[in-house]
Amino acid sequence: MISDDLNMKGRLIIRLNDEIVQEVDNLVVTAGKGYVASRMKDTSATAMSHMAVGTNNTAAAAGQTALSAEAARVALTSTTVNTGAGTVTYVATFGAGTGTGALVEAGILNASSSGTMLCRTVYTTINKSSNDSMTITWVITVS
Repeated sequence: MISDDLNMKGRLIIRLNDEIVQEVDNLVVTAGKGYVASRMKDTSATAMSHMAVGTNNTAAAAGQTALSAEAARVALTSTTVNTGAGTVTYVATFGAGTGTGALVEAGILNASSSGTMLCRTVYTTINKSSNDSMTITWVITVS
């Protein structure tokens, strides 16, 4: 019997002012898995284009479709696909004055507002002041 399981997982590296402050795993939500399946058919679903951060530490759950308390959303600064490794790397920077406060959640979405959320994570509080810059590098691995 042939068995071939397809798994998706993500890992974030969060930098505050160029210093790594956290590395954390994420949850690929149900809507995100549906999104991936739809992209296998065609490109009618818009590509992932934005990352958001928020202030609610409600545990990540498969049925979530948005952050619990979004504080800011920015366009991705880069997206890189490594077909040999089965990874997609998304990078976004929340510059000075963008997404400030006690941040505890992040997500990847395919629109500047609303849209489909691919994945969500909750992490230990990062206090981002108005002068800080925060960069999140988010690697999704399909194995």
